[in-house]
Amino acid sequence: MPDSTARHGFLQEFSEFIARGNVVDLAVGVVIGAAFGKIVSALVDGIVMPLLSTATNGIKVDQWKLVLKPAVLGGAGRVVSPEIALKYGAVLQAALDFVIIAFVIFLFLRTYNRLREREPTQAPPPAEDVVLLREIRDLLTQRPRAEP
Repeated sequence: MPDSTARHGFLQEFSEFIARGNVVDLAVGVVIGAAFGKIVSALVDGIVMPLLSTATNGIKVDQWKLVLKPAVLGGAGRVVSPEIALKYGAVLQAALDFVIIAFVIFLFLRTYNRLREREPTQAPPPAEDVVLLREIRDLLTQRPRAEP
């Protein structure tokens, strides 16, 4: 039987892990990335691939394949042995999706970084000990000097 304090410690450690800001940021990034991936996939499937299919006389890229062993059909069109093929078109389409996603992310980050460079940056406030040392210095310079 597991120790309840060990379980409580594990749950507390897990809740602290989840509450960290970087985990929440990562989760938000994953959700936004998934949505962005759907947008790019729709762009590729709806615009880029039909244009490429038109350029290749109606052959869809994701259906390009190298047949190693054709299907064997029996009576009434029944498949006795399925086709064995290298479906390189699906790989090409996935690679094209990746390149487009990477390019759009690059453009977004490039624009974001250029906009950040234009923003005026303020120096962080000095540390408390530096402020105290400056105050001591100023008080010492204002004090009249004693003559020997």
